[in-house]
Amino acid sequence: MLTVKNLYKSYQVGKNRFDVLCGVDLAVRKGEFVAVMGPSGSGKTTLLNCISCYTPADSGSILLDGVELARLKEDELAEVRNRKLGFVFQDFLLLDGLSVRENILLPAILSGNINSTAEARADQLCDVFGISAIRDKYPAEISGGEKQRTAVARALINHPLLVLADEPTGNLDSKSARAVIGTFEQARQALGATIFMVTHDSYAASHCDRVVILQDGRVRRTLEKGGMERGAFQDALLDVIREMGKE
Repeated sequence: MLTVKNLYKSYQVGKNRFDVLCGVDLAVRKGEFVAVMGPSGSGKTTLLNCISCYTPADSGSILLDGVELARLKEDELAEVRNRKLGFVFQDFLLLDGLSVRENILLPAILSGNINSTAEARADQLCDVFGISAIRDKYPAEISGGEKQRTAVARALINHPLLVLADEPTGNLDSKSARAVIGTFEQARQALGATIFMVTHDSYAASHCDRVVILQDGRVRRTLEKGGMERGAFQDALLDVIREMGKE
């Protein structure tokens, strides 16, 4: 589904060069829920931006469903972002003038695919994520957790190959954060979604199949959940983070 090979990215500030990604390798299989964790400055968000091709990498390879994204033209990349990638952001980025249902339909509207099939998909997503009762409300009238569930539904409206989530629980209280992570699990189980999430939250990461730990732009560890209970997996993640802090 997604393969990242030997990815490098640096920034030039005046005469100084800052290496942000230093040979990152990872893969996400279809139907997986994978998280990336690491300390501030480890390259998590830069990695996500490179995968979406909003930030060009210096070198390396990013393949989505076997297609090398760096070789695509800008109009082809725009098509990939709209049809093959779904995005969930920390700040929701819902349009205040649109209802919940209209916000969910926005990617379909922008791609010119607004029809009865898209509308039925939006209604299905509202049902799956428990937001049917608020689908005619506006963002100012709903809670943070409901806004994020709406954002997850919007990310899935075009049947993307991969959902990219950037700190999706970062602006939420613990109750809303739990509800949003539950929404991702529903998306995977009920809709077969593949999710790649950047997070600092060990609770959110503990629901994933696998967690990639970045440090100084490199993959430091990869932890597989396997048959572990969620709590035990969270403890293992925290142990690794504490070890990194000591070093």
